[in-house]
Amino acid sequence: MPDRLYIQPLTVAPSPQAFAGDAVRLAGGMVYAREFAVLIRRDGRVAERAVVTAETIDDVLTRLPDDLGPEAEAQWANLRTAHPPLELSERTIRLDQPHVMGILNVTPDSFSDGGKFLDDETEAFAHAADMLEEGAAIIDVGGESTRPGAAAVWEGDELKRVVPVIERCFAMGAAVSIDSRRPAVMEAALQAGAEVINDVSALRHDPRSLEFVAASGKPVILMHAPGAIDQSTKDLHADGTYKNVVLDVFDWLAAARDRAIAGGVERRNVILDPGIGFGKSLADNLALMNALPLFHALGQPLLLGASRKRTIGALSNEAPAHKRIGGSTAFALAGMNAGVQLLRVHDVFETVQARNVWRGLRDAALTDFSGLADA
Repeated sequence: MPDRLYIQPLTVAPSPQAFAGDAVRLAGGMVYAREFAVLIRRDGRVAERAVVTAETIDDVLTRLPDDLGPEAEAQWANLRTAHPPLELSERTIRLDQPHVMGILNVTPDSFSDGGKFLDDETEAFAHAADMLEEGAAIIDVGGESTRPGAAAVWEGDELKRVVPVIERCFAMGAAVSIDSRRPAVMEAALQAGAEVINDVSALRHDPRSLEFVAASGKPVILMHAPGAIDQSTKDLHADGTYKNVVLDVFDWLAAARDRAIAGGVERRNVILDPGIGFGKSLADNLALMNALPLFHALGQPLLLGASRKRTIGALSNEAPAHKRIGGSTAFALAGMNAGVQLLRVHDVFETVQARNVWRGLRDAALTDFSGLADA
């Protein structure tokens, strides 16, 4: 197995002034990093590690073996890449700040709402309107539960669930994403007004998905899940064993990105999601949350979907899903502090409010707070 290289941001701050200007603006957003770990992984383990800054990284990169040099240069450039906005119908979503994606599950067995919006279309539409009014940039509509142990859904049922909801959301002016693994559902959803495809199998579940997404020209979210490689394996959570969960997920997402691009998806349309809660233990999820800034080295916008996940319950005396709002907000803030661009959440009002306060703090941090001018 060849050596692999990673550049991981270590110290982050809300402004470059915190480091006297010796900082890198991560992914063109509102998070700045000064120190970085250059890691070399050999036989599954980190064999070498050097801590550098923007001023000293060239000294380390020039001494790397020839086979690692191009990847190092690519990751260093990726960390500093500002992503173009998502142009979704009448909405432009700038990726220089975090945005909230509201979850609308029209399933009978969602872990968070237990079929509430499947049984009552009027309530589903009202909830979508509420999320839009509360500040959701995108409404993510899903007709298949992906919780552990969830039963597979027949394609026809999934279509019946999502298409009317998407049509209504589009009519009310919302930008809509379709949460599905099936190309027929993706196609019907786009025809109904959806403009983003959110595939928890990263286009692996159906061999036709990649060709369809590439031809559609729409943004696609590729999520890490260790299971459900194809239609014969249904469990997204299976086979979750890792030598180093952070680096394993990074490599997996890099491969998913490259496969999508090789299949015709434009690079600017690829969004990556580390898949919190999918085939991962409590320790795995926490490790990924703490390492989120690393994933900017993949060069794509990032989505974080940690809302109401089981990890929050495990850290709060097994609180049920509807009582995990505080933990969900904490995870969302961790994502913001890591420079994540999209936050997929159930509790839109609370997350947007937290984002707005966070944004206010970031804007204030860009002014000189050192007091040195008065010395």
